[in-house]
Amino acid sequence: MPTPEKAAVVKELNEKLQGSSAAMLTDYRGLTVSEMMHLRRKLGELGAEYHVVKNTLLRLASEGTSFNFGPHLEGPTAVAIMQGDPIAPTKVLVDYVRDHKAMSVKAGVVEGELLSPDEVVALSKIPPREVLLSLMVGGIQAPISGLVGTLQGVVSNLAYTLQAVVDKKTAEGAAA
Repeated sequence: MPTPEKAAVVKELNEKLQGSSAAMLTDYRGLTVSEMMHLRRKLGELGAEYHVVKNTLLRLASEGTSFNFGPHLEGPTAVAIMQGDPIAPTKVLVDYVRDHKAMSVKAGVVEGELLSPDEVVALSKIPPREVLLSLMVGGIQAPISGLVGTLQGVVSNLAYTLQAVVDKKTAEGAAA
């Protein structure tokens, strides 16, 4: 029979997982308390939470959600639970793992898809959503800007030609 404290932890984790878009599992061994707090602070600024949790409790909490961590719940585990766009928090997490060699990425789940550590690293290399949107808008805008520039050039050339005809006729009228 689970203790009330563990049942409360499972319930809280389940609610957080149900309201999130992604979660990443890491092995946190080798981090000091201050490094852990620094990572939590950096992830918190991006709307993500970082929790050290027992594997059994996380397995129970993930039941009934799209987060199936499968065989990755072994050894010391910490979970980063992400709200909204998972790319920026994943980038912070992967950068932190790169700077702290004792720490490692175990797996990730994004919108129900289980990701390997290599796929998590690849996800961290994607530009943030805002950058992708601006690139898309720029791609749509480029042909329109080119068309406007071309049409403006044609109108300008027509105006210069008409002005040259007017100047020539004025010069011929003054000479006669």
